[in-house]
Amino acid sequence: MENLNPQDPPKSDSTTVVLDPSSPSIVSIARVVVVTLVIVGIAQSVIGLLAALKGLLLLVVLSVFFAYLIHPLVRLIRRPFKRRHLEKFMPRAVAIVIAYIMVFSVVGLGVGALAPRIAQQGTALAGNLPRYAQTVGSRVEGFNQSLRELRLSKDIQKTVTEKSKTALETAGETITSLATSFAIKALTYSPWLILIPVLSFLFIKDVGPIRVGILRLFPTGKWRTRADSVLGDVNSTLAAYTRAQLLSCLLIGVVCTVVFYTLGIEYALIFGILAGVLEFIPLLGPVTVGITVTGFTAFGDNPSMAIWVAVFLIVLRLVHDYVTYPRIIREGIHLHPLAIVLSVLAGEQIAGIIGVFLSIPVVALGTVLHRHILEHSGSRGIFTEVIEEVGGMAKETKVDAK
Repeated sequence: MENLNPQDPPKSDSTTVVLDPSSPSIVSIARVVVVTLVIVGIAQSVIGLLAALKGLLLLVVLSVFFAYLIHPLVRLIRRPFKRRHLEKFMPRAVAIVIAYIMVFSVVGLGVGALAPRIAQQGTALAGNLPRYAQTVGSRVEGFNQSLRELRLSKDIQKTVTEKSKTALETAGETITSLATSFAIKALTYSPWLILIPVLSFLFIKDVGPIRVGILRLFPTGKWRTRADSVLGDVNSTLAAYTRAQLLSCLLIGVVCTVVFYTLGIEYALIFGILAGVLEFIPLLGPVTVGITVTGFTAFGDNPSMAIWVAVFLIVLRLVHDYVTYPRIIREGIHLHPLAIVLSVLAGEQIAGIIGVFLSIPVVALGTVLHRHILEHSGSRGIFTEVIEEVGGMAKETKVDAK
């Protein structure tokens, strides 16, 4: 007998489709899709805006880094006056000017002392480039002669010779292009030598009002307290990173210069300064130094010395990465070496050299923000909650099935 009660649910057979009452409605699905599309559009707009302002962002970041380098000296200058409660006789602006005078005086004296020797070695290096090219050509010809002695077929010899010649020509064109591009960019960015100190001056002078202005964006109570804690950790992280990078550059530059002179390498001062400067660029900087110095030594007057140079640079990298650098940076940044490598590679893919330069501090700040978000929300981690939610849904499904 058929069920005539309209309140009872209809019986379903094999051809009847019954919707689960807990299924989301079409309106909810459409809302989720629209919100997702809006978020994707905003994200793309933000990425495009950041790409357009890439130069300005780099200028600001470099200014912030320079401010972190100068700020400890400014506090040191003002400390005796603060102890005696005489801060009005040493305002922050005056202390910054004194710090600038001290820093630029030391840099100027250093550049003045090293400039003649750098110019001498640079002129010698430029004059010997044809000789290096001739040496490379003779080595390639010797390699081809070895192939002929092996009685390989002419087609194989021809292919290897052409590939070697093409590789050398490509390498030469790449080096020339990079040198030209670097010179042009150096001239383009020369006004930054003035803009960076000016912006750093303003950052240090108005660091208090800037902090207060950021905190006023958050409501009083837990949010403002958490924001103040985040700013403190961000400040500690950036200060630790900047200090570590500066000390690393000085340490690597001095050690490489001394060892290169000890080994009798030509252009030791230029290569040592290059090693110190490129140390500021994670991963790619040390690799570039290793390839450059080892290559010039291999095609120089003493090719066997290239082995010792390579061994020294590898040992230096291992000692610095796992012994000296962790002691320098201490508790400022907690990143696994694998995370550093992946961050640098991702930064290079996203924004080139600028991305490499900014990758580690950005990831470090991301870890700081993530930790504070978890502490503020009382969560144990995003993946932990997802796993627990999936596990709970699986248990409910088993119960319903029973």
